[in-house]
Amino acid sequence: MVDKTSFDNYAQEYDDWYEKNRFIYESELQAIKELMPSSGNGVEVGVGSGRFAGPLNIKLGVEPSREIAKIAKKRGIEIIEGVAESLPFHDSEFDFVLMVTTICFLEDIDKALQEVYRVLKSGGSLIIGFIDVASSLGKFYSAHKKGSRFYKYAKFYSAHEVISYMENANLKDLQFRQTIFHPLKKLKCTDPVKEGHGEGSFVVVKGFK
Repeated sequence: MVDKTSFDNYAQEYDDWYEKNRFIYESELQAIKELMPSSGNGVEVGVGSGRFAGPLNIKLGVEPSREIAKIAKKRGIEIIEGVAESLPFHDSEFDFVLMVTTICFLEDIDKALQEVYRVLKSGGSLIIGFIDVASSLGKFYSAHKKGSRFYKYAKFYSAHEVISYMENANLKDLQFRQTIFHPLKKLKCTDPVKEGHGEGSFVVVKGFK
């Protein structure tokens, strides 16, 4: 079970990570941008401090941590307190849903994706960004997560596992982007974005209802 206490108690430390790891963040953001719809009504589930919703112009977010949500609100994002497994929205409400490094904290991925499917309009899309556990960074995070305030309760997944979950949720026509091809200590600029998965540590997958 994920304990959100660390996120509440160390919200500013969580947000500061993006400044200290700017090239990782910018690489991830660029990969997500390539699969983002150009318009439509969207929501980020697990919006955190708004580091992705802000530059992607997403005005609504779902977040269980009140302290981290306060930072997102300062970035102009409307926050609804909640969790992915029980989204407080009507059926067929959104054109797209974004989840970035959220699936590793979910209690029940199948239930969460069923909820996403429910709130998406026909033809709407889910965009998931995640650390591939089969990658060098994924293996590093998995090996050291017990020493992390934020990842100690996380469970990382491979691209193939995420694909399986999305297919089980009836999300179709999957598209992929990947980035972060270098060890973090050697990352001196924003990494490129490529199609597919299996090389980069950060993968973005988009599926349609």
